Amino acid sequence: MKTINEPLILLILGIALLALTALHPHDYATWWMETAPIFIALPILIVTYKTYTLTPLLYRLLFLHALILMVGGHYTYAEVPLGYWMQDWFGFARNNYDKIGHLAQGFIPAMLFRELLLRSSPLKQGKLLFTLVVASCLAVSASYELIEWAAAISMGQGADAFLGTQGDPWDTQTDMLMALIGAIIAQVMLGEVQDRQLLRSCPH
Repeated sequence: MKTINEPLILLILGIALLALTALHPHDYATWWMETAPIFIALPILIVTYKTYTLTPLLYRLLFLHALILMVGGHYTYAEVPLGYWMQDWFGFARNNYDKIGHLAQGFIPAMLFRELLLRSSPLKQGKLLFTLVVASCLAVSASYELIEWAAAISMGQGADAFLGTQGDPWDTQTDMLMALIGAIIAQVMLGEVQDRQLLRSCPH
């Protein structure tokens, strides 16, 4: 019986959903900026698929991260319906969909960094690996905040939809906190799952 190629299915589905979110977005400038990581990562994943196949867990997480970016790009993070539903359910003062995005910005890169370090460096499971993964995710989060800062300076009011701060003076700090929490939770929850998959499908 022929094995189902799950990464190919995720690729086709992801491209279809990406095209769908490009139909009548809030504005195309924001859509392009929010989905830019997908256009960077996707060619790399395709080119390296045969020579550096990732674990099924990681492909699924990357697909999920792409979905979060697509939805944020289509509506803008400040206007995603899910965020408004959360606002009603939990009494939030603002649309917090962007916090889901920043939690994912720590959660999913954590598993990516962890897998790359386990496969391509002398590091083994343990406190040092855990710490370096968290630090790497915080570096990514800080870099993204610098990009947002640069966008705010260069675009002025035109960057409001991309920034999605909604008047929150602590938006940058809470974004980075969410990435930190995501990086820790991911390793605690999924570290052993990833280890098993690495042993089974990506021996090193």
